[in-house]
Amino acid sequence: MNIVFMGTPDFAIPSLRILLENKYNVSAVVTQPDKGRGRGQKVTFTSVKKFAVENNLPVYQPEKLKNNTEFIEQMKSLKTDLFVVVAFRILPKEVFEIPKYGSFNLHGSFLPKYRGAAPIQWALINGDDQTGLTTFKLAEQVDTGNIYLQEKVKINPDDNFETLHDRMSLIGAELVLKTVKMIESGSYQLKQQDDSIASSAPKITKDICLIDWNKSASEIHNLVRGLSPHPSAYFLHGDKVIKIYKSEIVNYSNLRPGEIRHTKTELIIGCRTDALKILEIQQEGKRRMTIEEFLRGFRM
Repeated sequence: MNIVFMGTPDFAIPSLRILLENKYNVSAVVTQPDKGRGRGQKVTFTSVKKFAVENNLPVYQPEKLKNNTEFIEQMKSLKTDLFVVVAFRILPKEVFEIPKYGSFNLHGSFLPKYRGAAPIQWALINGDDQTGLTTFKLAEQVDTGNIYLQEKVKINPDDNFETLHDRMSLIGAELVLKTVKMIESGSYQLKQQDDSIASSAPKITKDICLIDWNKSASEIHNLVRGLSPHPSAYFLHGDKVIKIYKSEIVNYSNLRPGEIRHTKTELIIGCRTDALKILEIQQEGKRRMTIEEFLRGFRM
């Protein structure tokens, strides 16, 4: 089977790796264009491009996908059987219909729950104890296509975005491999999504990351988990941005929302109900620290 793989971040690499390990012919990789990052705007590769180059795979990096005749002709010339899409961009119909067997996407939720850009983050932010992964055939409306396979994933109480993301990327790779094998053998039955129970997982914005201390300690703790280590939940102290990476809920009712109690080794902030004990923190312009390190050089 001739496959073109499309993806950009670290999450996609295990899926590409497993296809290569199982001797599938990945004739090309499509990823985002190189971008300048940091103060010097040094041009860097996407994680998927770096992996593809290391494995001698041809790489395509179109600036746009819709009405891009050159890119469409390039894809057609590869005579592809299947596009495998993991954490890439929204493909227009003129692109996802090119391969013989169409295109499928790996999505980080148990669809139709959490359709959108940030399914893993929102499962944590909402305090779910379970999420999932889905492979589905691409359709014109985003994340609505018929389902090939799904697998449930337990969310542990100590999971944050990083740990859950990394675990799901590995489980997802196995699901991608199973889906490719099913399509190759023709032994599958697509399942339609139930739109009536769909929910959304919109892109994480700076406003979402800002902590509202009038919420419960449980809600804020889950926000911290869902955004750690990036982009991270934060609050403002004077003119400084303070990011929180790790927290703990404490039964403490003597503090008003946003009120701070600290010792030389402990920082607790009041919430609507209970309070939040801060365990890892970062002041604007400083490195990430344990709360003990932070309080040695900073006083609230």
